Amino acid sequence: MRITKYTHSCLLVEDDNESGRVGLIDPGIYSYNSGSFDLKNINRLDDILITHEHQDHMYLPFIKEILAKFPNASIITTESAAQQLSGAGISGVVSTTNNFVELFDAEHESMEPLFAVGQNTGVHYLGKVSHPGDSHSFKETKDILALPVTGPWGTVATAAEIGISLKPKYIIPIHDWHLKNEARDGFYGWLEALFTKYEIDFIKPVDGQPFEINL
Repeated sequence: MRITKYTHSCLLVEDDNESGRVGLIDPGIYSYNSGSFDLKNINRLDDILITHEHQDHMYLPFIKEILAKFPNASIITTESAAQQLSGAGISGVVSTTNNFVELFDAEHESMEPLFAVGQNTGVHYLGKVSHPGDSHSFKETKDILALPVTGPWGTVATAAEIGISLKPKYIIPIHDWHLKNEARDGFYGWLEALFTKYEIDFIKPVDGQPFEINL
């Protein structure tokens, strides 16, 4: 399996089995503005998976550009995000599972007293990759976990506890746009050392550069 991180929480997942299926998870504004995503380098896209409607996970101009090249890509997201996409003229959005995508319970962490948050869903893709969006409250994962490491609603320490508890084979850190490079490198060093003790491989991705995971 080949995975590419495009800043913050956006992952491109390319399967190497017979289907060769390709999915993009949480194409948000930080990923779009970073310049790490180059649509010219994407040759196939079957699925667009969106955990919730916040702009750092669902940026309409980004999605519209992707659909201009891949108009037949399916979009799976929450009901509230689907309504927003439909209102923007994007059709065929669903909030149901299929043979490739399974949604799981993962509530958005509270942002009170700043503002209320809406629906958030976790996504299992191809039975191998789990992405919980903006949640530290989920209770399940596949072998590869995209783990939110920080944000205004979560901490690196809580992320570490989740990884130890669920013990996937691999962890990919996401939701880290808020960190300066020096802080990111330091936190990733801590997490790598910690998870190694539990026989979990901690991936330290470079934005826009694919890496291979063998399952």
